[in-house]
Amino acid sequence: MIKESSHGQWSGQAVFIMAATGSAVGLSNIWRFPYLAGEYGGGIFVLIYLVCLALIGLPVIMTEIMIGRMGKQSPINSIRKISEQNGRSRHWQTIGWMAVLASFLILSFYSVIAGWSMAYVFRTFTGVFDGITQDGASAVFGYLVNDPERLLAWHTIFILLTYAVVSRGVKRGLEPAVKILMPSLLALLLIMLAYAINEGEFFKGIGMMLFPDAGQLGSVKNLGFVILAAMGQAFFTLSLGAGAIMIYGAYLPSNVSITNVSITIVLLDMLFAIIAGMIIFPILLSTGLNDVVFNNGLDGAYGPGLVFQTLPLAFGQLSWGNLFGGVFFILIVIAALTSSIALLEPIVTYLVERYSWSRRHAASLSSLIAWILGLGTILSFNVWSDFHPLASIELFANKTVYHLLDMLASNILLPLGGLATVIFAGWILPWRMAEDELSMGQEYCGFALWRIAVRYSAPVLLFIVFVYSLLKAMGYLADTP
Repeated sequence: MIKESSHGQWSGQAVFIMAATGSAVGLSNIWRFPYLAGEYGGGIFVLIYLVCLALIGLPVIMTEIMIGRMGKQSPINSIRKISEQNGRSRHWQTIGWMAVLASFLILSFYSVIAGWSMAYVFRTFTGVFDGITQDGASAVFGYLVNDPERLLAWHTIFILLTYAVVSRGVKRGLEPAVKILMPSLLALLLIMLAYAINEGEFFKGIGMMLFPDAGQLGSVKNLGFVILAAMGQAFFTLSLGAGAIMIYGAYLPSNVSITNVSITIVLLDMLFAIIAGMIIFPILLSTGLNDVVFNNGLDGAYGPGLVFQTLPLAFGQLSWGNLFGGVFFILIVIAALTSSIALLEPIVTYLVERYSWSRRHAASLSSLIAWILGLGTILSFNVWSDFHPLASIELFANKTVYHLLDMLASNILLPLGGLATVIFAGWILPWRMAEDELSMGQEYCGFALWRIAVRYSAPVLLFIVFVYSLLKAMGYLADTP
């Protein structure tokens, strides 16, 4: 049995937890979770989200780490190797292909959006948002995304940063990076939390986020949307289905408990998301912008609109807003970078394995292709905003290159890959092999619970997530109830 991946190995449990948490903690934690919590009843959403993490997030992340450590290669070759060793079809490696393709496509547009955050660091520090109006904040954002040359510059810088880490391998690149980036991310998050406590309506904000809005219980339809949104967030927040957790699992030492690290990662990811909400809610409340976001249906308030229009407007009204607004956007850049290196790693390891290339060669080619694909996203916001490649198909008539890439990767490949992964683990992988790798201990019924989850509950819930996310992307369901 191979004791260590040919790509390297984490020096210990703590480093793996930092790396996997960094992969999970990204833009979704900072802008998606707080918005969903505000939109879907505060504490009701958070409570259902925690249940969904236990039913979906935890068993799936355990499964991906387990498969990665069993195979000790890229997601593609790990699944192929495990399948062949157990007399199963090598075509199960398609799961790995879906994961690698999804992560690669996401990186191509993720880096563009991360570039916006880098641009906003300087805009905020230099006082661009001092006393700005809502229309002014929208104009600043519009000026940025309508300038393809600026977007290209920031996109290029971010891709180069990602390449610089991944090209150096596990020991000299990924591990030193996460040892610096994750403590920095936590420190900045705590600094922003202290600022929110001092400047914002902190306890009112906590109440808004953590205590249920009884009004949401008045409609079965609304409660159904809350459950669906919580299920989706529980899956997407952990970077599942993208191969990132699987490849990081390939570097996990064999003496580390998969169960313990999985629980820790899920809890840390949840903690980061809740702290982000504890920062954003009080700041919005103290400036009166919570009504603009959650009650008046501000166009684009969800996601980028919240971060790049509403929050700069809030920082512009607060004391020391320039300084702490800049710190907030540095925080976003670091969170994006810890995720982007995890997105690039799966394709790089596969190229090294398949063609015996050096890691620098594989990372250079992968980064270049991701950079080129990112040009489509950049142009989708300006020059190609009216270009719809699949306009002849009514369903995709209004979708730009960016929308199509996002739909394919986020709404199809990720949930479908996650679903296929638990089916593989639940119905194809021999139980004894999984039990030996997980080493959960029968006396606590842990393995039996995991087996039930991956065989029955997780596949059903992930199928619902897949259908829900696909219907939303196709325009059959609105983003809000």
